Amino acid sequence: MFTDLLIATLNQAATAPAATNQSLAGTITGLLPMILMFGVLWFLLVRPQMKRQKEHRKMVETLAVGNEVITTGGILGKITHLTDNYITLDISKSDQVVEILLQRVAIAAVLPKGTIKDL
Repeated sequence: MFTDLLIATLNQAATAPAATNQSLAGTITGLLPMILMFGVLWFLLVRPQMKRQKEHRKMVETLAVGNEVITTGGILGKITHLTDNYITLDISKSDQVVEILLQRVAIAAVLPKGTIKDL
């Protein structure tokens, strides 16, 4: 039964090469909207996200001790120590030292100097 189906499929494929030029044009025409849609989505969604990631990576690389930052969780603090992957952040407003250890990528933005004192 399987061999009969295979032979019938091969016979049909052997007799169909005359229509290849017409079906190729139809296939390209059918795929054109999909290709255009992919291009539009790339420029509307993927490229802006890649740009934001690049800007964030640059901001994280330029962090320095003394910068006032806000984390992705909303915690404000001042950087007291830096390593390759981690940051020690002082989150107290008083003379007591309250420090937390965070990953560098957890920093959402660098704030202007004096922002924490003004709050």
